[in-house]
Amino acid sequence: MADTPSGDAPRFSPVIALLAVSASWEVQLAAELRTLGISTRKFALLGHIGAEPGISFSELARRSHITVQSAHAAVHALVDDGLVADATAQAGAASDLSVTPKGDQVLHDAQDRLAQLDASLVRALPRVADSLGGIRAGVVE
Repeated sequence: MADTPSGDAPRFSPVIALLAVSASWEVQLAAELRTLGISTRKFALLGHIGAEPGISFSELARRSHITVQSAHAAVHALVDDGLVADATAQAGAASDLSVTPKGDQVLHDAQDRLAQLDASLVRALPRVADSLGGIRAGVVE
């Protein structure tokens, strides 16, 4: 690694540590969501649509850090799965997206599973959980 003399152990990297912890928990979340028939991306999109019915594809893409085309494809998959309704009257019109009752149940179940994983992380890694809470609050000790 850079900045380490030959033969010295590499310095600790908080980025690598965070990525390692993140990857482990992402795998667990993905497995839980897969049992509900959704991916982490679909979970995020479903959450955004549920929180803001009528949200635009551009805003969905921005919030999800994906392209508008990817947002369209993912939402169409959610529509095909019966989780989202698109009441857009015609092509080219502004979107009118909403979560269906089935989508509402999947979203609720996914949020419950996420809460269980959050509780597991807090039990297993309380200092990491505290640090992440501090980051979210904008205060890191």
